[in-house]
Amino acid sequence: MSYLLEVNRLRKFFPVRGGLFNQRTDDFRAVDDVSFALQAGKTLGLVGESGSGKTTIGKCILRLLEPTAGQILYDEQDITHLKQRELRRLRSEIQMIYQAPAASLNGRMTVGQIVSEPLWIHESLKGDAARERVLELMHVVGLKEEHYYRYPHEFSGGQQQRIGIARALAVQPRLIVLDEPTSALDVSVQAQILNLLQDLQDQFGLTYLFISHDLGVVRYMCDEVALLYLGKIVEVAETEVIFEEPKHPYTQALISAIPEPDPDLQREEIIIQGDLSHNFPQKGCPFAPRCHAEKLATCETIPPPLVEVDRAHQVACHLHPAMPVAAT
Repeated sequence: MSYLLEVNRLRKFFPVRGGLFNQRTDDFRAVDDVSFALQAGKTLGLVGESGSGKTTIGKCILRLLEPTAGQILYDEQDITHLKQRELRRLRSEIQMIYQAPAASLNGRMTVGQIVSEPLWIHESLKGDAARERVLELMHVVGLKEEHYYRYPHEFSGGQQQRIGIARALAVQPRLIVLDEPTSALDVSVQAQILNLLQDLQDQFGLTYLFISHDLGVVRYMCDEVALLYLGKIVEVAETEVIFEEPKHPYTQALISAIPEPDPDLQREEIIIQGDLSHNFPQKGCPFAPRCHAEKLATCETIPPPLVEVDRAHQVACHLHPAMPVAAT
């Protein structure tokens, strides 16, 4: 099976400094040994609490942050250590749509200038040809021709996000990293943007890495889900498998908190005790201090590896040993 994106043992550490001379005293492990793969035309959801490392992974993939270790393969090409000049061509194939649309748009540029800028940078397209392409993109995302000369502050949050989507589509990308693209929008507008993203994926054959903390949105948008906790993936499976048969205690707690209108289908809510903290014992499971399940002796002494416990279902938990290999 071929993948458009493969991430192998990705790590991103940030130095922690202190003392009289501001020396490096420790590392903040934002992303720690993360691996996953994404097929072309599919959507993978990265889910976790704030501080779990979701956005950091996205920025490492785009090389907006330099990975500390690991490997990133795009279309079977290792892009982990590409120089900036070599990355320039890649920028047109991998784009990002940001969480806060207003903050990601230049307030001194009109919509026409914002959407045409990547055309000029990557394709040297100017003048009438650029304007024609921009108007076509604006139509695709639901903006009107009269919006061409307006500035971002003249639009609602949903319209600003449509501008960001048009800008990302301008260079005909294959992979788009969506960093919580609807979390800053009203619920009714969220649905419009999500439907637009699905329509664009079908129309242009796009591949999405969908970063979110909203499990309802993830279930609606994603083909596969990877759960993150403190920079580590704790469970990966197809979306419906995650929601119907969660195996990791962290996943079970998150799923149990989803409101269910049918009383007969409601799960007993699992309350996660304590607060999210990066100061966990590095030698054990990062979720052990907050875990509701009956702990094993190994939970606080040995980090659980991410293993396959069922077909295409991976879990990092000592309660779920690896699936035995069939004899050949």
